[in-house]
Amino acid sequence: MKNILVPIGASQNAKNTLQYAIDFAQVMQADVYVFRSFSLAPKAGTIINVDSIVAREQVANVKEVVGQVDTKNVTVKIISAKGGVVDSIETINKELGIDLIIVGQRPNDLQESYFLGRTPGSIVKKTDIPVLVIPEGYVYKPITKILTAIKSGVVSKQNSLVPLQKIIKTFDTEMHLLQVKTKAFSTEDSEINVELKALATSYNSTENATLFQGVLEHLNTHNPDVICVFRRKRGFFKKLWEQNTIKKVDFESRVPLLVLKGAE
Repeated sequence: MKNILVPIGASQNAKNTLQYAIDFAQVMQADVYVFRSFSLAPKAGTIINVDSIVAREQVANVKEVVGQVDTKNVTVKIISAKGGVVDSIETINKELGIDLIIVGQRPNDLQESYFLGRTPGSIVKKTDIPVLVIPEGYVYKPITKILTAIKSGVVSKQNSLVPLQKIIKTFDTEMHLLQVKTKAFSTEDSEINVELKALATSYNSTENATLFQGVLEHLNTHNPDVICVFRRKRGFFKKLWEQNTIKKVDFESRVPLLVLKGAE
């Protein structure tokens, strides 16, 4: 894991998210790239160099946030990108190769009724890069336990387990694998990917109406430092990916959420 991307918005929690990313990167021996995208609506009479002016302002804002954190000798680089966040991430990924995105729950101070804001929700929904979502006010601590929740044991996306493998190896993490059997559970779902199974310290199954209900039911039992899930075209959190903004009533967590791409 070499390059970690941290999109930050205008919320007061931006500093907290960046500090977590730096603390995490220090252990992973990775570089941190911080960016805030900007876009301008066409407007008659705008001055020619308005893009460069806005870009400088965005960089200045990001520098201010960076100046408030302890970089701990981690290489922290600032990027300014014009356009939407997801498009900017795709461009940055092509140029640098991003291994992980770390983002806050609500980088733009949305109402407290929302678990996940529009920007991180869009990133999770539309990018294939692994995403680690950090709850508001969450303070970094070593990842000693991970709760990985699956319905289907099929993992067909190449290299999708790499971030999980690296975290487990680096932190010497215990991973509990929870398989939630819903009404749509099939024989194919019961076949767990060999590499995923090899990562598990323990395994159990449960029956619930939805996968995220199974997660909530077992959250206190396992008390993980991170919850890991797979984004699929069907299955886990399907209804949550239909919109970019996810409400707390649909899902709430007190710990970081690692989202991996599970299937084509």
